[in-house]
Parts: sequence; C-alpha cells; structure tokens
Amino acid sequence: MKKIAFITALMTVTLAACAQLPTFTNTGNPLVKDKFTADPAPLVHDGTLYLYVGHDEYYEGQDTASGGKEFNITEWLCYSTRDMQTWTDHGAVLRPTDFSWGVGEAWAAQVVERNGKFYYYVTALAGEPWNSRGVGVAVSDSPTGPFTDPLGKPLVSDDMTDNGARGWWNDIDPTALIDDNGQAWLCWGNGTCFLAKLKPNMIELDGEIRTIDLPRYVEGPWLSKRNGTYYLTYASFGEGRENIAYATAPSMEGPWTPQGELTGMAENSFTIHPGIADFNGKSYLFYHNATLTIDGHQGAIGRRSVCVDELRYNPDGTMQHVRQTTQGVSTSREK
Repeated sequence: MKKIAFITALMTVTLAACAQLPTFTNTGNPLVKDKFTADPAPLVHDGTLYLYVGHDEYYEGQDTASGGKEFNITEWLCYSTRDMQTWTDHGAVLRPTDFSWGVGEAWAAQVVERNGKFYYYVTALAGEPWNSRGVGVAVSDSPTGPFTDPLGKPLVSDDMTDNGARGWWNDIDPTALIDDNGQAWLCWGNGTCFLAKLKPNMIELDGEIRTIDLPRYVEGPWLSKRNGTYYLTYASFGEGRENIAYATAPSMEGPWTPQGELTGMAENSFTIHPGIADFNGKSYLFYHNATLTIDGHQGAIGRRSVCVDELRYNPDGTMQHVRQTTQGVSTSREK
C-alpha cells in the first residue's frame, strides 16, 4: 500500500508540474513572441509536434558587434503542440555546456526518435583539443529530456572533414533521417554539404563521409522523405542573403536533382533555416526571419524569430513555392 501511495503521489506531482508549464496561442508569424528563436527543427511523435529551436539571446553591446559575437545562443528550447494552435513552452532542454567538450556556444540542431530513444544532434563549439565547431549527440528517453552525452567527445570534429571554403566552422547544422530499411543518415555542413551513414546505435558514423554537390549551397540542410522521394532542403545563397532551395533523389545514395528555390529570403535576416514536418494531415515549413521586437530590441542577424507556413506538394512530388506570411497557420484573428 505504501508503494502504491508513493507512486500515486509521484504521478500527482509530475502531472502538476506538467500543468504548470506556460502555454501560448498561435497568433501568426513569428510563432514565438516572447523570445528570439532560430533554426527550427520539428519532430512529430505520438500525436504531438515538438519544435526545437536555438535561443537567440540579447546581450549588452550586441547592437555594435561587427564580425564578433552577433550570434549568442547558449541553450536549445523546446515547444510542443497537438493542433498547431496551442503551444506548450518546455523551456531549455539542452545546453552546449551539458557536453563535457562544449564551451558554451550553440548553433542549429535536430532531434530524431528511434526505438523509444531521442537523439539530439547539435552544433557546438568544441574546446581543447578540437578548438572548432563540431557535431555532437545527446540521448534521452523523453522528447523533452533530460539529454545526456553518450560519447564524451564530438560525433563529428574538424579533423574528420575537408576544411573547404569555411575552414574550422564547416561542421555545423546536423540533420538526420532514418530510412524505411532502418538505415540512419546524418547530413551537415556550411559551404560543403556532408553526408554519412550512422550505425544502428545512432551515435557513431558508419563508413566514409561523402559530399553532395548542390547549387549555391550555404548551410542548414534538412532531410525528409515523402511517397518514396527523398528531399534535401537547405539554405542557399540568394541576392545577397540566404533563401531556401531543395533537391530530390530516388534514394539517399542519390543522384540529387536540384529543384530550385522553395521560398525567398527571410525578412530582415541574412540567414534562413528550413525544418519540415508532416502533422495532422498537412505539411509545414518552419523557418526564421528577424521581424520581432522584444523590450525595444529589434530583430537582427543574431535576434531571429521562428515562423511556420503550410507546405504543399505538386502531383509529381515537387514542392510548391512557399510564400512567407504574417498569418502563418494561425486560426486566431488576433495579430
């Protein structure tokens, strides 16, 4: 009886804690309005869409930064929804300092689920002996953590890839896809698009690191699959700023066929970052712009804001051009 009473009490406390998480209503783009957020990465699991983002954090003097620390992300946040309208704020679920090798600066990341485990592939600045950006992985039994580092070192470090055009920070922006045959893939890179297989344990590369030649490729790749077609959506170079383009392939082995621009440049933002999800019978494109103002601080290169619009496909499997809107997918009339 005492054991049952203890379990009941524990469940009550857990449910109470969950009930106290803050929520907000989708009132259009930007989606999150109380924080600067960037690099959206959706995950659909068990009837819920989880959205992982980097927290763009303002600091005193950021407005005058030139070639310095315009980007200031020290934690990854998570939001969730079951209907795209009411969202729950789970707060920070992982920080680069949660990795023994991380030195406190974060960039884009993505979470995927396999066999009840959640794998958080991240970009973080690695300290000695790497002294470069790298791709790490953390694991949890829950989509909202806690996440722990199973390796104690980067999954991908600078010494594993050709420096190419971007030097010591080309190993950024990981995306992962688990194919129908169970083979998992990891894709990443700035300036160069890298691709590698993952071992079944999801925390080790399996074989060679290859490259994919994509026109005007910059960064932020996103892997997805729909009706037997593979999609590699990415930030490409537009007219002085990034836009989103994509390529398709009949398999992860390629060949990858460029399909052109998916959406134009983001308002007031040099960068843009795609994240794609199929949820409740519709497809969505998440991205960021820099139109939000918080506490008098306007959007900027390091103060971005996550948005979402519906994504539609043509009968031949190509994506229809996405127009970035302020309405987004909100059903609320409040603006």
